[in-house]
Parts: sequence; C-alpha cells; structure tokens
Amino acid sequence: MSDIEPDIDFTAFSAVDIRVGTIREVHSFPEAKKPAYKLHVDFGSLGMRWSSAQITDLYRPDDLLNRKVLAAMNLGSRRIAGFKSECLVLGVPDQTGAVVLVTPQRDVPDGVRLY
Repeated sequence: MSDIEPDIDFTAFSAVDIRVGTIREVHSFPEAKKPAYKLHVDFGSLGMRWSSAQITDLYRPDDLLNRKVLAAMNLGSRRIAGFKSECLVLGVPDQTGAVVLVTPQRDVPDGVRLY
C-alpha cells in the first residue's frame, strides 16, 4: 500500500464530480494496450458517457450489464487507442492487482453525486 497523499482542503476534494451510473453496453476493446472494455454508462439526466476500463480480470461483459458504478465525470476526456473515454469508472485493486469496481451498496438513481 502506498503512503497517504498530502492533505488537501475540502474544496479541492469536492471539485471532483463523482456520480452513480448504470452500465448499459459493454464492448471488447482489443486495440487497447492492456485488456479493457468499452463501457457505455447511463448517468440519468446527465446523459450517457463512454469509458475505457481495465476490468477484464474479474468481470465478463454479462456481469457488467446493468451494474451500478461510480465514475469521475469532470476529469476531461482522454483518447485511448483512438477511443474517446469521457469519464473514469472507479475501482480499487485487490490483493492480486485486479481492479474491483466501486459500487453503491443500495439502489440509487443514476446521476446522483457522491458526497
């Protein structure tokens, strides 16, 4: 585990817009350097966004459909192997380094912001 980052004020933390969304489509992404999926995530009234996610170790496409996830919305888009990733789906590594998705424990509406 890495060291804790230096303290920031709450304003800096609250600048990251983290929202709940539901994965509606999952596509393979063979062009990516590391194994990944292209995810189309529904954020309710905020619309749909695409994300590239390196989560193939623990998840199959059928496991992901209609799954709620948390995503950072305002980090800007990023081109990955020609694909425009518009949000960052959040996850944490398990003991082997495989990414485990961060999800709400209960059903909440798409688009709700993390507080």
